[in-house]
Amino acid sequence: MSRQLRTPRFNPRAGFHKEGKDSGPSVPQGLLKAARSSGQLNLAGRNLGEVPQCVWRINVDIPEEANQNLSFSSTERWWEQTDLTKLIISSNKLQSLSDDVRLLPALTVLDIHDNQLTSLPSAIRDLENLQKLNVSHNKLKMLPEEITSLKNLKALHLQHNELTCIPEGFEHLSSLEDLDLSNNRLTAVPAGFALLSSLLRLNLSSNQLKSLPAEISKMKRLKHLDCDFNLLETVPLDLGSMESLELLYLRRNKLRALPEFPSTRQLKELYLSENQIEMLGTEHLRHLQAILVLDLRGNKLQSVPEEMALLQSLERLDLSNNDISSLPCSLGNLHLKFLALEGNPLRTIRREIIAKGTQEVLKYLRSKIKDDGTSQNESVPETAMTLPSESRVSVHAIVTLKLLDYSDKQATLIPDDIFDATKSNIITSINFSKNQLCEIPKRIIELKEMVSDVNFSFNKLSFISQELCLLQKLTFLDLRNNFLTSLPEEMSSLTKLQTINLSFNRFKVLPVVLYHITTLEAVLISNNQVGSVDPQKLKLMENLSTLDLQNNDLLQIPPELGNCVQLRTLLLDGNPFRVPRAAILMKGTAAVLEYLRDRIPA
Repeated sequence: MSRQLRTPRFNPRAGFHKEGKDSGPSVPQGLLKAARSSGQLNLAGRNLGEVPQCVWRINVDIPEEANQNLSFSSTERWWEQTDLTKLIISSNKLQSLSDDVRLLPALTVLDIHDNQLTSLPSAIRDLENLQKLNVSHNKLKMLPEEITSLKNLKALHLQHNELTCIPEGFEHLSSLEDLDLSNNRLTAVPAGFALLSSLLRLNLSSNQLKSLPAEISKMKRLKHLDCDFNLLETVPLDLGSMESLELLYLRRNKLRALPEFPSTRQLKELYLSENQIEMLGTEHLRHLQAILVLDLRGNKLQSVPEEMALLQSLERLDLSNNDISSLPCSLGNLHLKFLALEGNPLRTIRREIIAKGTQEVLKYLRSKIKDDGTSQNESVPETAMTLPSESRVSVHAIVTLKLLDYSDKQATLIPDDIFDATKSNIITSINFSKNQLCEIPKRIIELKEMVSDVNFSFNKLSFISQELCLLQKLTFLDLRNNFLTSLPEEMSSLTKLQTINLSFNRFKVLPVVLYHITTLEAVLISNNQVGSVDPQKLKLMENLSTLDLQNNDLLQIPPELGNCVQLRTLLLDGNPFRVPRAAILMKGTAAVLEYLRDRIPA
């Protein structure tokens, strides 16, 4: 807000102090002058051990230039200066803040993260206009009660400190929408949190919480609740009644059972990996009608209920590292983009089918549903009316599964009669894996307007031809175990591609064309020779949630990769870099990304 002195009789210098030259660390006059005009001052990364007095008094003292030039243009009238509303002093060496902070009552944003603060001044209460306060990555052991006076505060970031408790009266922060208390030493959450009626996002991850207050379920506007990496043995039974909840993170706790979710109609992502959950029942699933992601990795589940098939919105299901011996065939009717089953003693699905990926597993399960009638494995009797090709491809697969399968034949070419066998049937999937193909069959272009799933894994492809780039409906492409070193620019025309598997090839860099396929959700390029990735371009891939770079030649991981917050799964094991260390990698993707972000140069 512009502060103009309108009374003519007022001496514009009366009551002001001249800016002193011996008032602590100096700040360039150009910065101060610009701040008086814009209302914003950024002093991040300046190695400051204390905040210069001229900063606290920027709206109190007469600026130095006023004493050098008494003739001002309309743009230089310092008495018409704008009150400072945004102050950034992050990434310095501050150990304390002066009570002089009260001299900046117009502040709406105060960012002092990444310093060495052990406390906050009580004068913080005078910042009554403050809307965002970032004090993360400091050494705070406690918060002053005066912080609860900030009635207009909307975002409070306190992660990565040494807090063991929350002051009484925290519920008075009635405007608070975003509260991050992760990576502290909290052992309890005040029941009064339930009165934070505006809160949309609450991050309590990486603390020492053994329980959550039952009252937390009264937070009817909360959309995002993160309780990862705690010691929770149970969660409140009423947690499932939080009607606005969209994302719930409960990874790496000690949970043995789940609550029901009767009112969480908006819940889209539920993360429960690395707990001790033994049973998943109908009551846990039947209300999750909007669920997109269900992560149950690393639990003690022995079975999956048939009702899982009712979750028709489900896109990603992680059941890896459990004790599951069989899967319901009805799972094949889900429209999953990602299904993880590794690390289970499955007896009903062969390992080679699992190794082929999600779509192959789903097709297999769907085929088992049909086993009551004609088995997928039944050979078609060759009669006078049977085309020669029909003795080599499964007509059942073509007609029922819309699958053209000529896999595991060790063929160097796909015979024409294989394509002829499709006749006028709609084909959505092609499986030509485990052959000796050196190039993409040209006749694949005949299926360009139908096929969405193509598997050329375990062949001898050294290049990708134009024909593959014309499959306009392609969503899944498996090119594992070939001799590829590059991908053509023309692949950017695959505007619906969501998953590409390039593992076990000979890539030395992440193919540039992938950065331009913005629909990609999963890029699997493990076991190559990739030596670098471009974090800026990866950040622009807004749909990318899985990036597998395991067992490559990455000597360093760029810190800017931490800005790729869209990633839910980032796999980096088996590379020769030294940092992040294995202990960080074991904490999972979110921890790795945060570690990298913390090391981005200011």
